[in-house]
Amino acid sequence: MEVLSVTSEIYPLVKTGGLADVTGALPHALGEHGVSMCTLVPGYRQVISTLEKTARVATFKDLFGGPARLLKAKHGELDLLVIEAPHLYDRPGGPYGREDGKDWPDNWARFAALGFAGAALARGLVKAYRPQIIHAHDWQGGLVPAYLAFGGRHGTKTILTVHNLAFQGQFDKKIFADLKLPAQANSVEGVEYYGGVSFLKAGLQYADMVTTVSPTYAYEIRTGEFGMGLDGLLNARGDSLLGILNGIDTEIWNPAEDGALARTFSAASLKRRGENKRLVLERFGLEAGGGPLFGVISRLTWQKGIDLLASSIDQLVAMGGQLCVLGSGEAELETAMMAAAKRHPGRVGVIIGYDEELSHLMQGGLDGVLVPSRFEPCGLTQLIGLRYGA
Repeated sequence: MEVLSVTSEIYPLVKTGGLADVTGALPHALGEHGVSMCTLVPGYRQVISTLEKTARVATFKDLFGGPARLLKAKHGELDLLVIEAPHLYDRPGGPYGREDGKDWPDNWARFAALGFAGAALARGLVKAYRPQIIHAHDWQGGLVPAYLAFGGRHGTKTILTVHNLAFQGQFDKKIFADLKLPAQANSVEGVEYYGGVSFLKAGLQYADMVTTVSPTYAYEIRTGEFGMGLDGLLNARGDSLLGILNGIDTEIWNPAEDGALARTFSAASLKRRGENKRLVLERFGLEAGGGPLFGVISRLTWQKGIDLLASSIDQLVAMGGQLCVLGSGEAELETAMMAAAKRHPGRVGVIIGYDEELSHLMQGGLDGVLVPSRFEPCGLTQLIGLRYGA
């Protein structure tokens, strides 16, 4: 079975969260069941610079504002198709925004291009390659089903996986004219959403199947409390909405062989974790012997409950605990975390940013992982914590 995965990030090439972990692990996991998965990703600067060997397999004369090439590449076990479109993707910063944390104003075009290319592949853009299924992820891949729905017969089935319903790809109505969709798509039954355009709604509306990252989340998003304004549409999808529990790659997340740890260990040798804890304390400037060490590895956002954590840090320290925080996000929450570190030197440590190796070390050394999220679609952090004895 040939499956094309359409995603805005994939580990280890580009990652901001759990989406990349899942899309990076799925090809190998499905390969063991006879599924051949190729992954379509944007050619961000960090992606293009990482790939050693590429081959052009298709071109676009004008892909949302400029010419583009479709490159075939391989990275480790990953089979990739990469959209090389410098006018869209050759930029500093992360995949979605500038170095100051603000989104790129043309994100609508950057990810419409991703969806358009995915649909073109379903229609035979590359000779001798025609996926039977396209597996699109989150709002960034949400337009694939819409482009296929309005483009005539194609024979490809589509699945949209919702990793986080809170991010919906909402844009001003004026962009619709440039989306390469017919006028009838701009309706309540189409991509229109509260007077604007929602890429996620487009995917939910037109995908053959919709999945979420856990059965519980599939239930929750049908309710008014967690449906983020889309619960009516999700309930209308009926049996086409299914929750499949996320997993982690137990080869990458393996404390017995993890090179990021100061000392590897297994369930039978948990005392060896002590050396990892010692190094975590050192990295965060915390004093040794200061009580149980708690940690947060997360985006610093309201959804993740970081404001709840900020209001509880003084109490945690007063009760004899220590805290280390790794992450970045909303400016006021970053400031609150840094202020707590200044109030409690040696007891609270904060590193603003993302560090894959440090996140592994923390899981291998923390006594407890804190997850104060207001809602959590699945929770890979918890699964990793269990795997690493935190």
